[in-house]
Amino acid sequence: MTKEVISTDNAPKAIGPYSQGTKANGFVFCSGQIPANPATGELVTGSITDQTKQSLTNVKGVIEAAGSSIDKVVKVTVFLKDMNDFAEMNAEYAKWFTDNPPARAAVEVARLPKDVGVEIEAIAII
Repeated sequence: MTKEVISTDNAPKAIGPYSQGTKANGFVFCSGQIPANPATGELVTGSITDQTKQSLTNVKGVIEAAGSSIDKVVKVTVFLKDMNDFAEMNAEYAKWFTDNPPARAAVEVARLPKDVGVEIEAIAII
């Protein structure tokens, strides 16, 4: 098994001892992405719709840097600060996965990095 670290300017830089993504055995594993603009480092604040869109844009950046695409995502985990935001998150999420959506879990957590409202991680085939 070979392992390749994925690094791209199309997603926020890692803020700890982890990689933006890892490629192994025909899969890319994307670390949790928060709604931070990769060009500026600034957080996208405001609605969960806007935060979800930026988080998924960041996921897409990592997955594409590994040679895959958003339509090849097989599993997503969504971490929400407040499960009351589920419907709003889900409406934006549905725009990204229109055909053959991946398996998904969505959970409420006590706190997320930088106190954002959503963090999203994904696994895709290459």
